[in-house]
Amino acid sequence: MRTMLRPSEAVRLMHINLVLVRYGLDEVILAAHLFRPVRFVRYLLPWNWFRAKRAPRGERIRLALEALGPIFVKFGQMLSTRRDLLPDDVALELAKLQDRVPPFAGEVAMGIIETELGKPVSELFASFDPTPMASASIAQVHAATLQDGSEVIVKVLRPGINRTIERDVQLLHIVADLAERYWREGRRLRPVEVVEEYEKTILDELDLIREGGNAAQLRRNFAGSQMLYVPEVHWPLTRRRVMVMERIHGVPIGNMEELRRRGVNMKRLSERGVRIFFTQVFRDSFWHADMHPGNIFVDCTDPQDPRYIAVDFGIVGTLSPSDQHYLAQNFIAFFRRDYRRVAELHIESGWVPPETRVDEFESAIRSVSEPIFDRPLKDISFGAFLLRLFQTARRFNMEVQPQLVLLQKTLLNIEGLGRQLDPDLDLWTTAKPFLEEWMKERIGAEAFARGLRTNLPRWAEQLPEIPSLIHNVAKQATEAKRTLDDQRRELVEIRRELRRSSERAFLTVLAAALILGATLLMALDGLHPRMLAGAPALSWILGLLAGALVVAAWPRGD
Repeated sequence: MRTMLRPSEAVRLMHINLVLVRYGLDEVILAAHLFRPVRFVRYLLPWNWFRAKRAPRGERIRLALEALGPIFVKFGQMLSTRRDLLPDDVALELAKLQDRVPPFAGEVAMGIIETELGKPVSELFASFDPTPMASASIAQVHAATLQDGSEVIVKVLRPGINRTIERDVQLLHIVADLAERYWREGRRLRPVEVVEEYEKTILDELDLIREGGNAAQLRRNFAGSQMLYVPEVHWPLTRRRVMVMERIHGVPIGNMEELRRRGVNMKRLSERGVRIFFTQVFRDSFWHADMHPGNIFVDCTDPQDPRYIAVDFGIVGTLSPSDQHYLAQNFIAFFRRDYRRVAELHIESGWVPPETRVDEFESAIRSVSEPIFDRPLKDISFGAFLLRLFQTARRFNMEVQPQLVLLQKTLLNIEGLGRQLDPDLDLWTTAKPFLEEWMKERIGAEAFARGLRTNLPRWAEQLPEIPSLIHNVAKQATEAKRTLDDQRRELVEIRRELRRSSERAFLTVLAAALILGATLLMALDGLHPRMLAGAPALSWILGLLAGALVVAAWPRGD
């Protein structure tokens, strides 16, 4: 890890420290083990003498991150999902971070578009609005019309964003490395791993071709669905720094007043939100992992049959088949209150150490889970539930699963949306039938038949190769058996040699003891000849025995 700072990084780090001091977070700096000897300096700083009562620490941290800029805002948003790392008050406050920054000039955006696509904006679009519709830390969006009259949005990366991100992420790496070495909680919270995880996520967002691919995949997954609509990507006009996508018209999910004015069926909308989440995770193993209210709209064409519209696909989540299977079984066991099965699944999946006692883990899970059952969403908090669950898991040395972090973040977003749309929504009742049906499809007769249909063409292609494969396997088995026999003979010889060496060592030690005894008898005979009249003869006998033992222990050629 590089810890030497370039001049520009040193200036930026100084700015960061000044911002922390401005928002009353100088104790964060001085709390580090590195600064423990000079911690008394805090009481000598003049602004601490007259400072009024401070805001809560979570609020001060949020305000400082907003002042530090977009990269730190997004880092704070990611941290807000890590309930295993942060105190609850800080995590809840960081969840309020808004990714809103001033737009850059429309002329600059047009210049980037023309550089990427190689043509003037007037040739590419029938119309282009230089005033952005929305502006965020990574990119901003403009409205436009294609030459065929189709309405589109044009997403353009911020100029110089790569350099900004590289600089700030490098600073985060340096700070994380120092924290891990000098902060008392550094090793447990693993800040270096957290920064590495964040770096992967934010670098993915810098490639709009990747985002377009995510959108196209999600659009295919929900083709013809009445639950979710994903706008189409216009690939001929999409590059790494520019993406052109179909423009959608809907009501922002956060505009509850407008949704109610249009008579939208909130109960159906909230239930569909839950089904969309579980469909993406378990049917497709590919989900929109940035489902905050700014990225979700509602198609109110039929208020009694509303449909979600999603935008901004820079962050998606995936699961391996094994994680997907274990997760589904965990949910089902959890919904059935089969806490022992939940504990067993955690051990089987390797999420907790194999030596964990199932009964103790089961009891701990029950104590966290039981209080939230049979209660509507308005009366429970997934945030608090996840916090207690992480605290419990930490007691049993459960390691954080990186592949589940985005899932936790998405689940928290779903909670927020559901709480707004229908506070009386019973999440468990809505999700349980879906998961049970999914498991039935995965392990039932239909799943077996579907697997046969899927794999039969591939097996047919491989059928002519089976005789040669069998021959190769038999040949390898014969060679393996020959090698195994040779190794077995070598092991037998090694054991025999070890046994001989052990016997020789025993006889040699015994001979040495006899020689020592004979020597002592001879010495004592010289001192007290009358008391030890038979000592010379006995010493000679011991010497002869020792000699015989030495001869017996001497290695012989076999």
